[in-house]
Parts: sequence; structure tokens; C-alpha cells
Amino acid sequence: MQGILFDLDGVLYVGDTAVEGAAEALHWVDASAIPHLFVTNTTSRPREGIVKKLSAMGITVDTGRILTPAVAAGRWLREHVDGPLALFVSQATQQEFSAFPQTMAEGVAAVVLGDLGRAWDFDTLNHAFHLLMRNPPPAFIALGMTRYWRTEEGLQLDVGPFVRALEYATGLEATVLGKPARAFYEAAANMLGLPPAELVMIGDDIQGDVKAAQASGLHAILVKTGKFTDTDLEQGIQPDAVLDSIADLPNWWSRQ
Repeated sequence: MQGILFDLDGVLYVGDTAVEGAAEALHWVDASAIPHLFVTNTTSRPREGIVKKLSAMGITVDTGRILTPAVAAGRWLREHVDGPLALFVSQATQQEFSAFPQTMAEGVAAVVLGDLGRAWDFDTLNHAFHLLMRNPPPAFIALGMTRYWRTEEGLQLDVGPFVRALEYATGLEATVLGKPARAFYEAAANMLGLPPAELVMIGDDIQGDVKAAQASGLHAILVKTGKFTDTDLEQGIQPDAVLDSIADLPNWWSRQ
């Protein structure tokens, strides 16, 4: 293994609190000159917001090392879509799409879904449904398919369940530009200039991080922080390693 992909939420921090030892582990990665990226399905804030959040926790990360679904989607849209976008994403994340024309009216070229949290309601979901039911339908873009994530108040639904609801209602299949899609992991490998087989993904999601990364040809480490539960290890998915937290990475790496 030559490079590392780090998930953020649940690996480096939970809510607004850094995982103990996360900053030190990343200092070790930098000092060891290990190629790495931070890959996240977070769509509630842009990369600049992620950098600020991490900085407030004492974790320094360069914006260019962060790959989000919004960044991947922007690249895909420039190649495949000509026309305005209907964005069902947080206001902060909308700035990642500032180069594209936007509308919430009929005639959109693409409908983009991200995590809206409590802003999701019947009217909002139904609006997306109506836009997708045009003939021919616009492109349907999902910024990841994460099922849920852990907040300080407990587990909370992410974008995946809402994408699935619209797929079921419309009969369409969303183009996923985030975890667990193979294209997302391949984009990360291309950015690092390494083949997937030489990368290890570190995450707290047994499905979206571990299973998806292994299916894309990467190694995968599961950490027992974030959304991890003991039942994760009873699903027939075998991580390449299970660590108590990211703080254990330097010792594990040195033993390989």
C-alpha cells in the first residue's frame, strides 16, 4: 500500500469534536510523505467550510486534498450536461456549482440531490419528483448514497434514502458521484496517480467505505469511531484491518 484515502466524518471527527489522536496521525502521514486524499460524502458544506471546521479542531488540511461529491459532480456535469441545474443541496454547497446556470423551474437539464438534513419535507421531495418526471427526463445526479451519519444527537438520515425514494417513484436510476460509486474511488486514485490496488480507504462505514472500496479494488480499514457498531462485523464483510481509531494508524502501518 502506497497511498491513503481518509473519510472525514466519523474518522477524523464526530460532530464538532476531533477524534483523539487524529491530528497527530495526520502529522505522521505528512512527515512520512505518504500520498493521501480526504474523500467525503459531505454535501452540507463546501471544501472551504470543511477546511475551516477541521482547523477549528486543530487539524490542518489543504483544500486541494479534499474530494467531495460536489467536486466530482461538477466535473461530470461539464462533460455531459448543457443547461441549467436544479440544486437540492445546502445553500453553502451551492457555491461549488456557481459556474453553472441554475433554476428550480421546468426545463432543467439536471437535478442534483445532496444532503438537506431537516430541510427535506414533502413539498421539496415532490418538487424534485415533478422535475424528474419530464419527458425526456433531466439528468439525475446523486451526491453520494450514504444512508445515515452520526451526529451529536444520534444517527441522522443522509441523502441516500431520498435518492432511493425518487428512483422508486420515477423509475429512473441516479448517476452517483460519491461513495460508494466506483467512479468516485477511481477519481481519487487518478488524483493521486496510483492504482486502486495500492490504496487503502479508512472509514467508519462498513458498507459505503469498506465494502465499496474493496469492490473498487482498494484495501479498506474500518475504525471503531463514528457510526461504527459491533454488528458491522457480523455482515460478512471483512475489512483488511479494524482499528480502535485513526490514532492507531501509524503503529498499524509500520507493521505492514
